[in-house]
Amino acid sequence: MLHDEELSILRDISQSVAFADDRQGKMGQLIADGYVMKDGDLFELTPKGVTAVEEHAASLGASDAEQARAS
Repeated sequence: MLHDEELSILRDISQSVAFADDRQGKMGQLIADGYVMKDGDLFELTPKGVTAVEEHAASLGASDAEQARAS
């Protein structure tokens, strides 16, 4: 299971956002787990990483819809 910080890194990569060096330690684990691959100086999501970002976005959207119905 990915933590919020790891999902944040995956979202940043999917949006081509640069991230701070203090998050580099997490990057090694995401690469080892198969969510990210390094292409030269750039990081890219693997299909597994794309799926994780999409599933997280879908679950956030579902909880937002539930909150709107409850209001």
